[in-house]
Amino acid sequence: MIRLIEKARKGDDKAFLALFQEYESDIYRTAFMYVKNQNDALDVVQETAYRSFKSVKNLKEIKYFKTWLLRIAISCSIDLLRKRKNVVQMKPVLMELISEDTNEDIDLEVTVQELIEMLDEDEKSVVILRFYHDVTIKEVAETLDIPLGTAKTVLYRALKKLRKEWKGDTFYEQ
Repeated sequence: MIRLIEKARKGDDKAFLALFQEYESDIYRTAFMYVKNQNDALDVVQETAYRSFKSVKNLKEIKYFKTWLLRIAISCSIDLLRKRKNVVQMKPVLMELISEDTNEDIDLEVTVQELIEMLDEDEKSVVILRFYHDVTIKEVAETLDIPLGTAKTVLYRALKKLRKEWKGDTFYEQ
């Protein structure tokens, strides 16, 4: 992997493509968490590919390649949302996709998604990186270019909000 990143930094198109394809599904999932629909998420993936290809030579730390890509994806997602100024609600889209045979795992996933939607952009970014992509809090801070203490505070605040909302949900108190 390190060799591929080095080659990509030196301008090797095939090495960059191989690397990008390795993380494409993570980028898509991250984008989808923000933009809420497949077409916009695919646009974000494409924009992330373009931006990262243009700036891969400026990547400072090879070990943070994945988090660097995810940071670009988050920026592209936020840019798209600001540009379009319309957030599509996740629930109606998911309900079309879910068949009559809904199980508890899907219900739980929808609920977690709805909870994450209540978070501010900075809180959402920290939670997604930390728990969806299993990035350490130090890497979250470096990826988002914020101090470590700030990352911890944002994560704590987000988790407190999520716990409060989760406990208030009477469906899961049974």
